[in-house]
This record gives sequence, C-alpha cells and structure tokens, in this order.
Amino acid sequence: MTAARRRRMRSGMAALTLLALGASAEAKTFRWANDGDANSMDPYARQETFLLLMDMSFYEPLMRRSRSMQLEPGLATEWSQTNPTTWRFKLRQGVKFHDGTPFTADDVVFSYDRATHPGSNIASPLATVKEVKKIDDFTVDIVTDGPDPILPLNLPTVAIMSKKWCEEHNTTRAADLTKNEESYATRNENGTGPFILKDRQPDVKTVLAKNPNWWGLKDEPIDIDEAVFSRVENAATRVSALLSGELDMVYTVPPQDTDRIAKTPGMKIWQTPELRTIFLGMDQGRDELLESNIKGKNPFKDKRVRQAFTQAIDEDAIAAKVMRGQAHPTALMVGPGVNGYPADLDKRFPYDPNAAKKLLADAGYPNGFEVGFDCPNDRYVNDEAICQAAVAMLARIGVKANLLAQTRAKYFGKINAPKYDTTFYMLGWTPGTYDALDALKALAQTRDGKNGVFNVEGYSNPQLDQLNKEIQVELDKEKRNKEIADALKLLRDDFGYIPLHQQVVVWATRDNVDLAQTGDNFFQLRFVKMK
Repeated sequence: MTAARRRRMRSGMAALTLLALGASAEAKTFRWANDGDANSMDPYARQETFLLLMDMSFYEPLMRRSRSMQLEPGLATEWSQTNPTTWRFKLRQGVKFHDGTPFTADDVVFSYDRATHPGSNIASPLATVKEVKKIDDFTVDIVTDGPDPILPLNLPTVAIMSKKWCEEHNTTRAADLTKNEESYATRNENGTGPFILKDRQPDVKTVLAKNPNWWGLKDEPIDIDEAVFSRVENAATRVSALLSGELDMVYTVPPQDTDRIAKTPGMKIWQTPELRTIFLGMDQGRDELLESNIKGKNPFKDKRVRQAFTQAIDEDAIAAKVMRGQAHPTALMVGPGVNGYPADLDKRFPYDPNAAKKLLADAGYPNGFEVGFDCPNDRYVNDEAICQAAVAMLARIGVKANLLAQTRAKYFGKINAPKYDTTFYMLGWTPGTYDALDALKALAQTRDGKNGVFNVEGYSNPQLDQLNKEIQVELDKEKRNKEIADALKLLRDDFGYIPLHQQVVVWATRDNVDLAQTGDNFFQLRFVKMK
C-alpha cells in the first residue's frame, strides 16, 4: 500500500470516527458520505451540483423541484407573465430565516443582485434578467432583456439569502472561490430551509439539524432529526462503512462495488440515468496554449486537430471497462431526458486512431504534440480513471497529455471563471432547467459576462450565438426544438467539444432508508425517511 493511500485511509477512518461521535443516540440520525465536500456554505460560491444540494438544505429558491423533478412553489407561491418581458412572483408569507428575521421581497431583490455580481458563480441562470423590482413586501417583478418564456425553469438553483444577515456580517458579495476567498457565509448559513447548520468542519464533517420552524413542516414533515455528512475520500472505506452499518447512505458508489452492495443483505442500490453529460474541452480562445510544447499558435483552433482528438477517444471502451457499463455514450452535449434532445443526431464519430493521425499530419503535427490535461479526482464517477484512459488513447496518435488530477476545490479554482487556466480538461454539465438551451448558453455561447460563463475553452461561433438568441425567445415548441437540434448539430460537427457519456446515478443505502432519486443527481434531505 502506498503512503498516499495509507493517508487517505487514515483520513477516511478519522472522518468516520467523528461521524460516530457526532451522532446523537436520542435523535433520529441519518449518516451519509461522499468522496468530496461542498467547499462552501455560500450558495453562490459555485454552480456545482454537490455544493448546491448541500446548501439548498439550508436555503431555498423561489421555486423548487419535486420528487419527480417537476417545478413547484418554494418561496414563491405563484408566478405569471404580465407581459412578454415581465414575470410576476407572489411570495410566501409568514416565512422566517433561521435567525428569526421575516422573509420579504427585499431579500429577493438583494439576493438576485448578489447572485449576478463578482464573486458569484451562479450568474448564468439569470443571464436574461434586466431588473428585479419590488412591487410590495410580497410581490416582485423580474424584467428580462427580451422575452424569456422559460425563466422560471432557471430559478430552482438560485437561493434566497437574508439581506439583513448579509449586511450584518459583511458578506453582501460572494467570496470568490477561484481566488481562495472566504467570508462569513463560507462557513455559516442563514436560510429559510428545512435544515439548520449545526457543525461545519470543512473536508471532514457537516452536521445538519431539522428546522423546527420550517414553513413546510405541516404539509411535508421531516422524518430525520439530524443529518451527519462525512467526506470519505477512499472508495473502499466508504463502502466498508456502509456495509458495517456506520453509514446509512453512500452518495458516490464505485461501479466495481455496485453488485457486491446489491447482493449484501440489508443493503439497497438506487440507480437511474443521469441528465449530466461528461465531456472533454479544448482551449480554443487563446492564440497560444498555456500548457503545450507548441509555441506561437494554438493547435485547437484547427478543426482537424479537434476532430483528431475526438476520433482518438474510444468512448465505447471507457463505458464498458472504466464505467462497468454504467454510462450512455453520447455524441451531443445533452442526453435523453433533456428537453430538445434530438436522438437522431446522437451518433458519435467513429473511433479511428489511424484517421486521427492523418488529421494531425494534415494539420501540420505529424508527430503529435504535448498538452496539459486537467481533471478532478473526486467529482464525477471514476473521473480520474476516465482521464487516465484518455491519456493512453491520445498517446496512440502521438499526443502527450500531461495529466493533473486534483480535488474539486483546486480543480474548479483553476479552470473556472475568471481564470480559465486550462489547455485541455474534463467537465460535466447537467442543464439546471432540464432544457438544452441551458447547456448551449452556458458552455458554447461566446463569453460576454452573462452568457458562456462556463465556456471554459473560449469557444465562439457567431452562427451558434444567433441560434441561441432565437431559441431564447421562441414560443412555438416545435420550431424551438428544431432550432435546438440545429445548434447541437452545429456544435457536434464543429467538434467544439468531445462529449463522452451520460453516467448512471448510483446511490447505495441501508434497506431501512427511503429517499427520492432524480436524474439530476440532486439529493434532497427533506425526502429522506428512515424505518
């Protein structure tokens, strides 16, 4: 066993010891673990599923998602379009933040302003918002820059924070995680949600207690009194803790352990196709790559090079061997379950290393070249193993990809806005609206401060930008879906990205646990019940 593995094992066991000590004998305690932590209690710190699902246990949006992923009232009880560019929201009355401060329209206006200013990483869902106006204490209007027929679909990931609390604690702007900034909101919370933060030990343990004053308790009783989350990096330690009864749930289940858990008495495997697409991106914005032996130019600006990389990746082998069959290979940046997904276009270019070598030679790189390769090691299922497989496949066409695999905190801090300090990278994206436009705008639209925020590679195509604008305002569903298909085909045929697969969401629990598993991998503690 390597020294690094021994350290990970010790870290995992230490986390589980703290977990056991933190569980109250009197309380109905739910104990769960993941390989990575949320990194911040500020819900604007990063538009990343695990951070948001943790923080949305404390905070709430205007509208939320049900067990079946349908849009339903949250802090807004009703909403309607009063004109093509204005949405009116009626707010829930009698709601209080955890410190007892009443929730009003002032908090909505403040929160949406905070969410769209520097430090926040969640401005993308509000890209069309021009103004948020208070009509009275429990009514707000959101005015958009042109018609936005699907605005409400963007709002479930935007939490509402307390204006008073943020002002009192000097956190009216989100701390920028890409700059390693912290604020009071990084380790503390004051939401309106069903759980209250009881203890926070970053990268070790987070304890949440049921909020006895939550507005939704009457219609939606919370079954558990306390939830204890532990970060357990080592997969074997997580699985062992579940099988021994030290944990009630594992959020990230290694594919190689799925069958063993399923066959163990007292255990249950939960799985469903995920809406997230895992993909590789290439820096196409810089005139010279940051991490490459090619100087004075950028090979990725040449479509032939992008196609060569695409055809050098054997995704079928990755899905079968690395993912153990728990992946759906894809040619598109969205998959089944996302509105607008065109199944007829979901055909990958064939794996063909010989064709890839010829494309590189035609582009002027007969001997290949060298690039940096950024990858997380605790974010997606088998993420580092996928990247290692890609390194080996690219080597067959003469490309030396120097892999840098890091924890999600370091990884996202490197590749995300405003740095975008990467040459070649892996990322995953779940459309927060469950609509293809979300991915097209966030990942492929030219960066302008509001759109293209997660367009890490700097891809820019005026034809695609124009299609996105047309999709944004189109009310005819059939015409809109045709425009979406045109945009996805354009991006595919331009080799803008290298889509890999949609992974399968796999969770594991003891068989006395009931929960709601959804294709967005968004685990909601409010649905957990324990027999």
